[in-house]
Amino acid sequence: MGGQPAAAATAAVPAVPVVPAVPADCADGGAADADCDYDARQWDVREGCEVRQILDRVADKWSLLVIALLDRRVLRFTELRREIDGISQRMLTVTLRQLERDGLVSRTVHPVVPPRVDYALTPLGATLHDTIQALVTWTEEHQSEIAVARAAYDERVARERGDAPHTPH
Repeated sequence: MGGQPAAAATAAVPAVPVVPAVPADCADGGAADADCDYDARQWDVREGCEVRQILDRVADKWSLLVIALLDRRVLRFTELRREIDGISQRMLTVTLRQLERDGLVSRTVHPVVPPRVDYALTPLGATLHDTIQALVTWTEEHQSEIAVARAAYDERVARERGDAPHTPH
């Protein structure tokens, strides 16, 4: 830290403001005021918000697929590419590098000819896989309800546009 003593460095104020889990006007945790809910947008409105960057990374379709495929197994780059339909070599490379940078995937290079590179989930990545699996399970359990809601929405929008006649249920 450019000549500052170590003690001063530890006492420095963090560059990114700490956002409380509960908005300041909800100091009691919202128990007394039903209108005082957790503000999910608190992490989304700040420029350069790290939480938003991490969510964008781990929630993209390629990252989700890589994390799912690496659950409890080690795969080579070519195996991952073969398993992920539609991903380009470049996109897989970028995705793996980002996941490795975030500490979610480990990359092991074996000193053989031709070089062999293995990818695996780190312990941190495994905890994320558990979360993703919960989301997949929820989706599977509710897919028929979602299909019904989509069909009703599409019918309503078509009726409002005059594209389709009203069909009574």
